[in-house]
Amino acid sequence: MIGQSPTLAKDMLPVDVVFHPSWWNRAAGISFDEDFFYHPAKRVESESLMEKVLYERFGDCGLGSRGGSDRPEIGAVHLAAGYIISEMLGCEVGYSEKAPPQVRCAHREGLAVDLEEARASKAWKRIDALAEALKTRHGHLSGDINWGGILNASLDLRGEELFFDMADRPDEVKSFFSGIASVIEAFTRRIEDATGSSSISVNRNLVNLEAPVFLHSECSHTMISVADYEEYLLKYDIAFSETHRPFGIHFCGKDPHRFADSYAKIPALDFLDLGWGGDVAALRKALPKTFFNIRLDPVQIGGWSVEEIEATITRLVGESADPWLTGVCCINMDEKVPDEKVRAIFKTVAELRDRARLEFGAA
Repeated sequence: MIGQSPTLAKDMLPVDVVFHPSWWNRAAGISFDEDFFYHPAKRVESESLMEKVLYERFGDCGLGSRGGSDRPEIGAVHLAAGYIISEMLGCEVGYSEKAPPQVRCAHREGLAVDLEEARASKAWKRIDALAEALKTRHGHLSGDINWGGILNASLDLRGEELFFDMADRPDEVKSFFSGIASVIEAFTRRIEDATGSSSISVNRNLVNLEAPVFLHSECSHTMISVADYEEYLLKYDIAFSETHRPFGIHFCGKDPHRFADSYAKIPALDFLDLGWGGDVAALRKALPKTFFNIRLDPVQIGGWSVEEIEATITRLVGESADPWLTGVCCINMDEKVPDEKVRAIFKTVAELRDRARLEFGAA
């Protein structure tokens, strides 16, 4: 056996996909209005339908369940949608038929964040009401809600002015980030205590791991320098890694390798969700014991041939250099991606897994 943790993945090279709301709307007629997210009966009905549709379309790939599912999922675990923290902190959110919730920047002037105000928000209360209704009817809760990340939420609240704030009033920005981190901590604890997980809705491939990963979304970190990350945000990843294990970072931008040396300063980075375009080999050199979840480009994949998909996955998995510390996913594929391209992802990974078992041995 090679790698740091043979227990993080249930098997070599876990793989999963997530479809865009436009795909779901076309394939299953699902509307992503407020009821989809907050109405208890609609929550269970929608997730069950998603499971059934996945089985009918891709059951041969191991997706979905034959008759659907009646699991009381508190959040949309088949969707990539980070909005809830921003909504709790005062941003308006638009819900629509064929798109994920769209956060509207609040452009707030002040940088103060109050945890109790967040708890008193309509969004927090709606989650509490949803949880109570689901638990009353089903006796338990499952799933989680995409909680985004500190910089993501900060930009939703303040907008591009935040970058000037980092230069002009750094101490206030640090306090701002600390306040948002406290809301994230309180909210994720609330969900984890109820369901046992916090981040399946951040990346679906986490269901294929042995333990629930706490996954901090850093989508917007592609907009900042490495120096700014280390000055303002690295300490939160270190703190999360000390209190939430396994701990992971979601970086869907094209340049996660810029932060490789900084991420190596985190004592326990168990999981890295790395974006298309990232230099996998450079990251592996800096992070030899971290599980890499390699993300394929959901836009380009529709235009690739099956052979190009096979070659790309094979190359990236090879650069990761350890089948026990590597997974593959493609998030937010829309209705323009043919089913054969989706199957090509699973087929290629299955073939690579079989080769790896012969070379390294099964668990």
